[in-house]
Amino acid sequence: MKRKCDRCARPATHHSVEIIQGKKIEKHLCDEHASEEGLAIKSIHTPINELLTNFVKIHSSGEADQPTPGGVCEGCGLTFAQFRKDSLLGCPDCYKAFEQPLSTLLERAHEGGTHHIGKVPRRAGAGEQRQAMLMRMRKQLNAAVVGEDYELAARLRDDIHRFEEESS
Repeated sequence: MKRKCDRCARPATHHSVEIIQGKKIEKHLCDEHASEEGLAIKSIHTPINELLTNFVKIHSSGEADQPTPGGVCEGCGLTFAQFRKDSLLGCPDCYKAFEQPLSTLLERAHEGGTHHIGKVPRRAGAGEQRQAMLMRMRKQLNAAVVGEDYELAARLRDDIHRFEEESS
């Protein structure tokens, strides 16, 4: 059965599902209403800069009531308002200059993840060994939780926290 647009009687051509604060929100929109919400896809291969621009606009639209973070990047002179408009940072110093608002955007983009858990470059040497040890400890923690050995899981959790603090 074909769905109709949530706002009119035309057939829905754009379907999206969002989970906001644990609630599932489904949208079924026609081309016209989808484009009004910024959901219309212009081509099969949308350039990454367009995707990032749309992402920043969508996720910062609820923050319009809040004051725009002040400051200017000392390295290139970029303001946060310019970044929000263009979705492009000017230099590596921008990450420090806009650390707080960028971290909020990155957390949303990575579903709350703020720490890299992937591979470590070979040239990192000792860091690679620490990363491997941390991965082993996390696997043990997961196994303890699955096996419902909560005392061991609590000890491993505390060991992981200590290990991460020592790494920092």
